[in-house]
Amino acid sequence: MTLDIKICGLKTEEALDAALSGGATHVGFIFFEKSPRNVDADTAAALAAKARQKLAVPVVVTVDADDAALAEIIATVQPGMLQLHGDEPPERVADVRAKFGLPVMKALAIRDAADLEKIVPYRGIADRFLFDAKAPAGSELPGGNGISFDWRLLDAVDRDVDYMLSGGLDPENVAEAVVISGARALDVSSGVESAPGVKDKGRITAFLRAARAADPQNREIEHEQAG
Repeated sequence: MTLDIKICGLKTEEALDAALSGGATHVGFIFFEKSPRNVDADTAAALAAKARQKLAVPVVVTVDADDAALAEIIATVQPGMLQLHGDEPPERVADVRAKFGLPVMKALAIRDAADLEKIVPYRGIADRFLFDAKAPAGSELPGGNGISFDWRLLDAVDRDVDYMLSGGLDPENVAEAVVISGARALDVSSGVESAPGVKDKGRITAFLRAARAADPQNREIEHEQAG
């Protein structure tokens, strides 16, 4: 299976086009007013429609949103997946899945090995996990802080746990992240920006190219072709 790659925090068609042309499998739209990547539903809907045409999965990212907010966003954007990036407990994740009939990716903040134990109560409930670096003290953003955690910690994660690696990834370190973590899915936001909330299409392209080049499956295919 080749890498799944999500370019998150998109707000413009130019950035979306760079993500899609580079082969992103998922594109994320953030609905959190404190974030510089916050987007309105109508803009996200237009971008999501274009993403679906290219067979990329539109992902709506929310932080402890209530049912009314989720219903309004979902009706407008029509995402293929929900990403819950707040303090939603397992019961809330199960409730959201049941009410809205969409797969749910639950974000978990990771700093040390003990944080991986957070997976346990969500197993069998969340469809996928997103492992993001724990926000620094004082940050109002649960993600998008441009910091990473020790990727070697992921050696302890059961192979049947489906997750995306996030936190501090950028075009310069993504190849190392893939090799060290063994992750089969990646998520990037601030690492492909020229300023907070401002996506850089050149960095998006570079990130996708570097990630694909580091993908073990792609290297195996290239080796076979060369042989």
